[in-house]
Amino acid sequence: MGDLPKGMEVTELHHISMVQGVLGRNFAPEALVHSYRKSFNGFAVRLTKEEAKRVGGMDGVISMFENKRHRPQTTRSWDFIGFPQQVNRTSLESDIIVGVIDSGIWPESDSFKDQGFGPPPRKWKGSCQNFTCNNKIIGAKYFRVDGLLGEDGTMSPRDSVGHGTHCASTVAGNWVNSASLFGLGLGTARGGVPSARIAVYKACWSSDSCYEVDILAAFEEAISDGVDILSVSLGSLSVVHRDLFEDVYAIGSFHAMKNGILTSLAAMNSGPQLFTISSFAPWSLSVAASTIDRKFFTKLQLGNSMVFEGVSVNAFDLHDKKYPLIYSGDAPNITGGFNSSISSYCVQNSLDETLVRGKIVVCDALIDNGALKAGAVGVIAPTISPKDVAYGFPLPLTSLTRKDGKSIRSYLNSTSNPTATIFKSNEGKDSLSPYVASFSSRGPNPITPDILKPDLTAPGVDILAAWPPKSPVSTVKGDKRESDFNIISGTSMACPHASAAAAYVKSFHPTWSPAAIKSALMTTAAPMNPELNPEAEFAYGAGQINPIKALSPGLVYDISESDYVRFLCGQGYGTKTLRRITHDVINCKKIKNETARSLNLPSFAFQTSISKSFSIVFHRTVTNVGAAMSVYKAKVIVPSSLLTIQVTPDVLSFSYVDEKKSFKVTIEGRITVPIVSASLIWDDGNVQVRSPIVVYDL
Repeated sequence: MGDLPKGMEVTELHHISMVQGVLGRNFAPEALVHSYRKSFNGFAVRLTKEEAKRVGGMDGVISMFENKRHRPQTTRSWDFIGFPQQVNRTSLESDIIVGVIDSGIWPESDSFKDQGFGPPPRKWKGSCQNFTCNNKIIGAKYFRVDGLLGEDGTMSPRDSVGHGTHCASTVAGNWVNSASLFGLGLGTARGGVPSARIAVYKACWSSDSCYEVDILAAFEEAISDGVDILSVSLGSLSVVHRDLFEDVYAIGSFHAMKNGILTSLAAMNSGPQLFTISSFAPWSLSVAASTIDRKFFTKLQLGNSMVFEGVSVNAFDLHDKKYPLIYSGDAPNITGGFNSSISSYCVQNSLDETLVRGKIVVCDALIDNGALKAGAVGVIAPTISPKDVAYGFPLPLTSLTRKDGKSIRSYLNSTSNPTATIFKSNEGKDSLSPYVASFSSRGPNPITPDILKPDLTAPGVDILAAWPPKSPVSTVKGDKRESDFNIISGTSMACPHASAAAAYVKSFHPTWSPAAIKSALMTTAAPMNPELNPEAEFAYGAGQINPIKALSPGLVYDISESDYVRFLCGQGYGTKTLRRITHDVINCKKIKNETARSLNLPSFAFQTSISKSFSIVFHRTVTNVGAAMSVYKAKVIVPSSLLTIQVTPDVLSFSYVDEKKSFKVTIEGRITVPIVSASLIWDDGNVQVRSPIVVYDL
């Protein structure tokens, strides 16, 4: 392997002695970044460029990849997906431990009080670093290899960003009455599994500072400590398509799977473009973000009485007072070297404060805090689409369509004294929901085209959850507002919804494998409307989670570690690499390698070419987890005449629980459009086990 750019690090070295031998010098103990115990059995070491070059080709180095930075990527949401407060629960829920790898946690939040909780489960082996835990937050650790602290300057799992607190409370926060963001979203805040325990692993120290070596160390600690489910709402700063064993989430979640732990991952926020998903390993659960039926609308009234309705999370009240209105392109900070083409985007320092102060500013885009810093009292910004998510800002703000923006500009040009006022947001109903948010990353799977990603979708838009009062409510510098709850959006918010659903299923079925839990969530997911998302399954996977239905899926598509190994061998991964990753004796030449189409997933995907005839076969095995005596009949839904789908056998008869039956699905045809969707449903008259089928050329 050749030279690595500055900042590259070697990770996962099998033995530090190998590195010492190659470099010809002794490493001081401080040189060890982290010792990955048990699962990883290796080390991460910071090396110079020359040292990396010398070590790169040595035996025992699993892989080299840049130690890149990553970023952290609800009241109404649970009710919307049919998961009410009084849902049936088991006493085992309090033994479920959800590990959250994120920016830490704010322990003083009411969402994490431990009244009524007994001591941690006996299986728990974790601890707390520079942090006082309780019987709700039973573990809290931090990871920071380079020693550079966040703005709070404290080596502690305490959250100063807010992201980790929000995600942790969405998974397992207590019931908190009268929760809101300055009155918005008022209701009872709650996590999906409020009786579960939380273990926190702080790998992020700012909104864009989560380094891979810290993330890997967090995975290892969580596995060693004994968590049951891992919730990881993190993603790359940009769209990166890397080999499975050069991806920290694929590596970490593989070791979690090996130890019986399902990892729920955010799909990333780079949509709606295709091929933007960042979590594509088949052993993890990749979660897209969908809307709920609550939407925040913010009205704007002009001086001529025209009223426009936009979207934002605006908690400010101007009390109907009219303020002067100005277009940012007409207020450039000329003395500062800016012109109207820059000031129109309200870039920081680009606005003339003498012209802007005390006025509502119309911006062509909202890049940063330029309007706030210039002394504006409100902002009007464009939104791409009426469906877009609502965002908060440290000033009264409404986001309008481009069409409405043109009308406002016309008004500005029609009078010498333009005025406007922005009203506090009101909650309305989004009758189109659920649909996948525009920001949610889309498939197809960039690494393995014949494996569908994302796996499913969960609520991720306008989610209310706990927040550290010392953390700014918005991400805009200069926002001094404080709140115990916040409303934010992202696949980061969808991920903990799916994590909670997985924890809920595990509380009823503690012996189920990660693949079985994932299968239960996918085959019971509610189908979505492709007319609202033309990317179809590449936007929403199997559909929207339904935790209650997932308790009784009837059949599951189970997958063992050895199944994944055969799949990896079939993908061309070398025996030596796989041995180091799995710690098992593996020889790809002596086992039956499998294609992606033979991996026992609860979904079917095939990449082909438009107008090219094809005939493909998928092999699957289902395990009966429903009624002991049951008969399932195959039902194929094929909206398009472009595909012919045959299931053999098309009837599966079971005599006992845990009995397995195999079948094959043959798909033939020739597509003339980029995406053709279908589905396979196994139906016993009471339970429907649904799997999406996608044939595509993208």
